[in-house]
Amino acid sequence: MTQFIYLHGFASSPNSSKARYLAERWQQHGISLSIPDLSLSGLEQLTISGQLGVVDRTVAGQSAVLIGSSMGGYLAALYAAEHPEVEKVVLLAPAFRFAARWAERVGPAAMEQWRRSGFLEVFHYGEGKPARVGYGLYRDALNYPDFPCVPQPCLIIHGTRDEIVPVQYSVEASRRCPAMELVELDDDHELKKDLNRLAGAIEGFLALC
Repeated sequence: MTQFIYLHGFASSPNSSKARYLAERWQQHGISLSIPDLSLSGLEQLTISGQLGVVDRTVAGQSAVLIGSSMGGYLAALYAAEHPEVEKVVLLAPAFRFAARWAERVGPAAMEQWRRSGFLEVFHYGEGKPARVGYGLYRDALNYPDFPCVPQPCLIIHGTRDEIVPVQYSVEASRRCPAMELVELDDDHELKKDLNRLAGAIEGFLALC
């Protein structure tokens, strides 16, 4: 049986509002949505490699559909590119160019401070309070491609008003990888303007309705 797995974004948690909405909606149709905690060890120890390990243990070699939001979308693309047991992929505002975008947003001076101190303070939306992210996240992310190419059927949904991850990144990814279908919505990075419409687009692609 195919399992459905939702990968939450950076500084989020399994309590993500989009994840909960989809889980509750699909439960009514007998579909269970697994939502692993990708940052179980805390932001200070968070790395791309570590999170991919969580995904690998969750998939466990079984057939799976991956739905990923922001950083979770980037992780879903990375994982699917190397694992044929993934049947389909849905990427919600995926954080392509992950390492490069961190450096651009933080800026040279703050990046150097982050490297020297080992930590950068951010707001953890999943916990509702500030938290420290370790420099290892950035250092490890440098080992991964900006635009992983997913060979499986893949739907990207991205808001045209996204100020966190520009929609142009998803446009570039879809140009590079023919299996990626891009749908642009009049929305921001959270993609919460119309959750019913968002869920409908996902369900149509996954043939759940």
